[in-house]
Amino acid sequence: MAVVREFTLPDLGEGLTEAVIVQWLVEVGEVVAVDQPVVEVETAKAMVEVPCPYGGVVTARFGAAGTEVPVGAPLVTVAVGAAPEDSAGRGSAPGSANGSASVAVPADPAPGAEGAGTDAAGSGNVLVGYGTSGAAARRRRILPSAAEAPARRSATPAPPATTNGTATNGTATNGTATGDAAGTAVADGPRTVAVISPLVRRIAREHDLDLREVRGSGRDGLILRTDVESAVRALGERQSAAARTAGTADAAGPVPGEERIPLKGLRGAAAEKFSRSRREIPDATCWVDADATDLLATRRAMNVPGAPKVSLLALLARICTAALARYPELNATVDTAAQEIVRLPAVHLGFAAQTDRGLVVPVVRDAQGRTVEQLSAEIARLTDAARAGKLSPAELSRGTFTLNNYGVFGVDGSTPILNHPEAAMLGVGRIAAKPWVHDGELAVREVVQLSFTFDHRVCDGGIAGGFLRYVADCVEQPALLLRSL
Repeated sequence: MAVVREFTLPDLGEGLTEAVIVQWLVEVGEVVAVDQPVVEVETAKAMVEVPCPYGGVVTARFGAAGTEVPVGAPLVTVAVGAAPEDSAGRGSAPGSANGSASVAVPADPAPGAEGAGTDAAGSGNVLVGYGTSGAAARRRRILPSAAEAPARRSATPAPPATTNGTATNGTATNGTATGDAAGTAVADGPRTVAVISPLVRRIAREHDLDLREVRGSGRDGLILRTDVESAVRALGERQSAAARTAGTADAAGPVPGEERIPLKGLRGAAAEKFSRSRREIPDATCWVDADATDLLATRRAMNVPGAPKVSLLALLARICTAALARYPELNATVDTAAQEIVRLPAVHLGFAAQTDRGLVVPVVRDAQGRTVEQLSAEIARLTDAARAGKLSPAELSRGTFTLNNYGVFGVDGSTPILNHPEAAMLGVGRIAAKPWVHDGELAVREVVQLSFTFDHRVCDGGIAGGFLRYVADCVEQPALLLRSL
């Protein structure tokens, strides 16, 4: 007999708590193999195809394209060992969401039936949150029979009609009905705060939020990051509403013809990061003009026929790693909880890349140990993956320093927002022909404006100025890099 397995959205790593369904890759009634991708989702980091660890017939799908799904919520149910035509009929039952419904399963399966079927050997594709064991028990919903349904409905107490957990109308098993564990704890005494993540506690602490007042949406009442962020937003809305006058409230209605764009997925993650950076980091910016004529000549000399091409961004990246070796104070972050500056041993260099999905910052790992040629190849690979939407969460996180080439947009200067929690960012404007004094004479040279934004908590102006001056000197005289090769 078929065993119906429920596959939930796994933990995709990097602290991600939800994802948005982009498109379904399977239909209800379709036969899927173990580890076959069933849905494509967009997280705050990247687009991900999610493989299902079960093989069988898809009996239900949960959520349409564009739906935001939290980690742990069901994605599909799969009938393991079922014939396609049998499960397809059940999957299109009336009342189902998205053309699917819960599937009845035997209450007492025969011994050995739980692990039998296509996925007996387990999944070989490991995502955070589910593994490769085929014997791990999976939650599945069981439809009550026609005789049991009225009894179950009568056994479910209505919240207003309960006193100390005892139902007043209808009779449950042993004459009592047990409510939500967290709700009971609140009624009877102080509720235990169910929090695992230190990040959740830190967010609550930064916004003066009492976690005892937050109802967790995770398993067994676990408080997730989304719960805390929702509570913070609700707190802010209540405070704003209290300060808003009646006249202001009347004038805040929707404007005819306005367009509202949800801050979700990549756009929402970027907005949250920008806001947090402005809230937490006391940044400052300095800038300088530099003659990039010799740098361009050096690049032309490197790009000889038959050799791998070296990009200008790779040369600037190499200059950054050399400058960070001289000024390691800037390859750092600030631990606000411990009130400590954390200097990092490796340079994970991020670079801003504009894509159809918005701004992303791919990260070149261990950039300090790469040559210009290696940096150029890795930057090209990450750029192609970013434009195709195929960057993994690991390739978009844990950077320590960012290089921002906004000159590609035809602008000279900028005061960018730091990529939280990084402490510094180098901005590069367009390279344009301008009058410049060279060797005591006025000449037309290729000039670029460099801007440097830094966290004033990790260093003073002397360190920042020294870093930027060294970068400008290397741009003007690339031979200085030979000292650090």
